[in-house]
Amino acid sequence: MSFLDAIETQMICNRLPLAGVSVAAIPCADTPAVLSLHWHGFVEHRIEADSGPAFHYEAVPSSCLQVNERWRAMRELEHAVMDVAWELGAWDLTRHELRPYMRPGAPCQEAIECEMAFGRRHRYFEQAFAPVSEVQDGEEILSIAARRGYLMWRFRPVRGGMWDQFTDDATLEPGRYRNPPCPHVSRDFGDTRWMQRPRRVVYRFGRPRASAALAAASSAGH
Repeated sequence: MSFLDAIETQMICNRLPLAGVSVAAIPCADTPAVLSLHWHGFVEHRIEADSGPAFHYEAVPSSCLQVNERWRAMRELEHAVMDVAWELGAWDLTRHELRPYMRPGAPCQEAIECEMAFGRRHRYFEQAFAPVSEVQDGEEILSIAARRGYLMWRFRPVRGGMWDQFTDDATLEPGRYRNPPCPHVSRDFGDTRWMQRPRRVVYRFGRPRASAALAAASSAGH
């Protein structure tokens, strides 16, 4: 999968740190995944008022990209996401298995979150916060997600991210990255044929330096 190439290209173009990264996909082999990049930055707007100029700040909208790579099994897709999260120094990676929102009694919030995950702005969501979307097949993917459910992976990158100065992770190289591939193995999925039970799985990649130092001291003592 080309997630890393897409992320690095966007970071070079935008020159902003990342607050988070998410990948959304429907449980159907060989369908596109949607990569969403959430930026840490603000756009300044100058407003002329009677009392003089004032300034208004808006958050930089997220960027949503369609990634067209072949995959046959959900584990194959998940391992691709795990590799990029690992290499970018994420402390952890969370997989969300989400129900379809086209069901009786589903809250409106689920529809908004699903449409945003696939690069579409829900009609109840403010235009100013809509993502900048380059998802060509968004409508088709979204129609399936609305009826069958979807999966989303989320992580916070350290390399190229706003978390560079706030992490104390013993597993990172000096450049705030990790060498691939990710050593973790994908865990079991729920029933992806018809996703009726929301589920969350967390992969912990990082390790505090204090814990690593204690483990090393304990090993030396033995």
